[in-house]
Parts: sequence; structure tokens; C-alpha cells
Amino acid sequence: MSFRRALWALAVVVCLAAPVAVQAQGDYLDVYTVKVKPEKLADFQALTKKWADANRRYNGDRWLALETVYGESNVYLFTSTRRDYADVGATEAAAMLAANKAFGKATAQKMEQDFSNCLVWSRSELRRRRWDLSRKPPTDPDAYAKFIGESRLLRSSAVHIRSGHVPDFEALLKDMKEAGEKNPNAQPVFVSQVVEGSKGATFYISTLRSSFSGFDHNLTTREILGEEGYKKLQQINADAVETAESTLYRFAPDISNPPDEIAKVAADFWRPKAMMAAATTKPKAATMEPTAAKEPTKKQ
Repeated sequence: MSFRRALWALAVVVCLAAPVAVQAQGDYLDVYTVKVKPEKLADFQALTKKWADANRRYNGDRWLALETVYGESNVYLFTSTRRDYADVGATEAAAMLAANKAFGKATAQKMEQDFSNCLVWSRSELRRRRWDLSRKPPTDPDAYAKFIGESRLLRSSAVHIRSGHVPDFEALLKDMKEAGEKNPNAQPVFVSQVVEGSKGATFYISTLRSSFSGFDHNLTTREILGEEGYKKLQQINADAVETAESTLYRFAPDISNPPDEIAKVAADFWRPKAMMAAATTKPKAATMEPTAAKEPTKKQ
């Protein structure tokens, strides 16, 4: 995705069974994943920061950026929520309008090209939020914003399902949801399903924590499901799951542009003082040259 589109990502679904307050957070996650060339990391950071600042000052798109801690190195995610497909187009237009206002059209296009030159590869996905399969999600907008705003790490497992076995896997996730919600010590789990940009059926199972220690001493799947349920899980996994990969990411606030309701939860983290100062300075679009401006190109 070109950088404008790149910065919207985190796609998941909303189901009719989801509470209305939770549905308001967005039915889809727009997720742009990139691998950066090691020698281009500084250029990548500089371009992305400028793009984020332009979108912040000119009311463009909003997104959360993450970088890999454990997994393939130099991989970054840019994630945004989307209400529907129409919202995807509207936010892309808003992001480009913000960049054109900040830098001028020619410079914005040059920044996109420079951003592309920083990358080894990129991938764009639209994911539907599966609230019907998610466990203990926040039930109102304020609680949702607080939960995301206080999170610093995200563990996400991409599960690729064999053809014809999606109903079996969904049934397993529903069993896990039901058992987990009965256990007061079980942590929230978010599930999304790729609807655009993937081969075959892919689910993402994600958990968020405020620190690394949050991943210690969690209940195991066996403890949540019990012995019988755990044996069923093992059988369905063997039959239905083709491959699964787990990655641990940390949020990167300096290249993020979060919604205000999330940013205000922890302003010192999401809006560092230097960033806030830049946001209050009147932009001088004419003086912004593409020297260090190597900015992001988005998903194509």
C-alpha cells in the first residue's frame, strides 16, 4: 500500500452479536505491514514521522504503529479501524489531502516514492472484527479507548485454516470464548478474520498488555478449557490448522497518529512533548523539502 494507505491498518470484524458500543470502534481493521531495509531505517523513521505530523495537523487519517520485538526483524505494522468499505476510501482521500496541504502535491508524491525505496516488501490486509469469537472485549467506547491507550505490547498469532475447516475452527473459538468468559482470571482476546489481501482463510488471535510482565502467569488454554476441551482443541488444530505464526510487537508512538480518545489516555506516551510542540507550530509547507523527507508509500 502506498504510504497514505499504509498508515491505516489493524483490520478486524464486528458481528451483529457485538454490543453496539463496541461496534462503534469500527467493523474492520485496515492493516499495512512492511519490512524495512536495515540501511534505510533512519530514512523510514524520518519519513513516517513527517507523514504522521502532516495527518495530525491537517485532520488526515489516524493509525497505531507497531514494531516487531520477537519475529521477523525490521517489520512494522500500521493499523487503523474502519467502519466499512466506504470509510476506507474516505480516509485514504483525507490522508492524501493532509499530505498535499503540508508538503505540496509534488513533494508528497516524492515522499511516497522514497518511502517505497525503504522497503524490502509490503502487504495490505483488511480484516473483519470477529466480536462473536473474541473474549472479554471492552464493552463501551471509554473502556475500549482506555484499554488500547494503556497497552504497550501486542502479541498476534496468524492462523491459516485448511480449506473446508473454517466452521470447525470457528466452533472451537466459540468454545474457548464461552469457557474463558466464565473464568474471572482469563484475559481479553481479540479475534479478526482477513477478508481482503490473503490467500485462503486467515484468522488473527491477538492479546494486548501494558508491559512484558503482563504475559507472565497467564492461564493456559488447558486450564481454561479443562482436559476434555483441551483434547478437542488439539484434534481440531490437527485437522483444521494449516500453519500458525506468532509475533510480539511493541507500539511505536513516534510514528503513530492515534485517535484523540486513545491519545489522551496516556498523552506522555502517545504524544511526546517534542511531537506536541511540532503539532502546535504553524506548518511551513513551502519550506518542507524532500531531502530527509523520504516518506511512506502505501499499499498499492
